[in-house]
Amino acid sequence: MSLETAEQSLRERGFTVRRFETGGQAAQYLEETLHGCTIGFGGSRTAEELGLFERLGRDNTVFWHWKQDFDEACRSAAGARVYITSANALAETGELINIDGYGNRVSATAYGPERVIFVIGKNKLAPTFEQALRRARNVAGPLNARRLHKKTPCATGPLRCYDCRSPERCCRALMVLWGRPTAIGEAEVLLVNEELGF
Repeated sequence: MSLETAEQSLRERGFTVRRFETGGQAAQYLEETLHGCTIGFGGSRTAEELGLFERLGRDNTVFWHWKQDFDEACRSAAGARVYITSANALAETGELINIDGYGNRVSATAYGPERVIFVIGKNKLAPTFEQALRRARNVAGPLNARRLHKKTPCATGPLRCYDCRSPERCCRALMVLWGRPTAIGEAEVLLVNEELGF
């Protein structure tokens, strides 16, 4: 699999793309380019690992339901000028895939902010759309359920999706971006040549 191939595919689909060797370099780029903005965050272990809420909060107004009051932060993040998240999977052919429980992340990456930024580590990359979808459902989804200590089959059984009907299911919405949504001014993907998040 190749980040270079994914970069080319994403560009052909209307995304702005930048590549970095490390997550620290990607975080530094964001610190250097975002000043005086309102920034919303979607649920993202990648953003958490890079300390983006704290780093960008020094010079911006930031909203994140993982760090602040849930409902208020979700609403404020959706109305922010910039929205930062990751993806559960990225196909080399350029499709970005996210699975969501509340819908805040998938909705904000499709409509609302002037600028959406995805920070994606190389571990999210899959050769095809079908394999990327499989990764999102059978790796990222179950790992997220385990992180949240959900009472679902994927949180306690072998790592895979059971397409369960559990009341605690956290995989309730699926978003595939085949290109930059027309309502988003700029959709930027920061590809990082190291493993980030899950």
